[in-house]
Amino acid sequence: MSGRLSGKIAIITGAGQQPGSTPGNGRATAIRFAQEGATCVLVDINRDFAEETREMIGEDKALVLAADVTEEAACRNIVGETLDTFGRIDILHNNVGMSKGDRATTDLDADVWDRIMTLNLKSMFMLCKAALPSMRERRSGSIINISSTSSLSMRPTVAYKTSKGAINTFTQHIAAENARFGVRANVIVPGLIDTPMAIERRAAETGRTREEIRAERDAMVPMGHMGEALDVANAAVFLASDEAKYITGALLPVDGGLLLKRG
Repeated sequence: MSGRLSGKIAIITGAGQQPGSTPGNGRATAIRFAQEGATCVLVDINRDFAEETREMIGEDKALVLAADVTEEAACRNIVGETLDTFGRIDILHNNVGMSKGDRATTDLDADVWDRIMTLNLKSMFMLCKAALPSMRERRSGSIINISSTSSLSMRPTVAYKTSKGAINTFTQHIAAENARFGVRANVIVPGLIDTPMAIERRAAETGRTREEIRAERDAMVPMGHMGEALDVANAAVFLASDEAKYITGALLPVDGGLLLKRG
């Protein structure tokens, strides 16, 4: 299939998702990348969830790798298997993240801080570290890291915001460090998105209905409604494509104007 990403090889972490009535950001991005002609390496800690994504985009368009991206050996293996199978990496899309267990500073357990920082931030560092030598050698590559509007606005809990803020500065560093090698690095900054991670977890933790949670979140957004995972995925397609060949170090909000209200 021809398209804006025709012939490109893309690693997508968090390409599966927990059950829910809407797609998650990783799955939606994998679907859109495949629609635009990319071959996707679908990475998830849960193989079954990643296999579901592969079924949606077609087995000939994807390779599934079950991996825990909090382990450096697993990150090296993801890159190694991709290079062994396809010979190159054109796109690294770091989508994995969590906020479960986050608390205000004086209430947060140090081990929860470590888990959030390791998954949200350290995993991105380890995957970039593993993928960059090949990208530099080919003098080409697009790294896309998922942050959050929480990184740029007030939040009642500390670890998630801090990790996402660090993702912004880490990505800018990667962009500056690797521009001379032709490797770009950019951040997508999603606002309130209707995904299983956002809705299902809150429903389970609070006992409220999904409809109540959606209505509350919709009311927070200047445009009057949450975004869809497809909105994040379309931004990723743009940043991964040659249309963005002169864009690096950017923070791209996908938030319905939320930062205008919170900033």
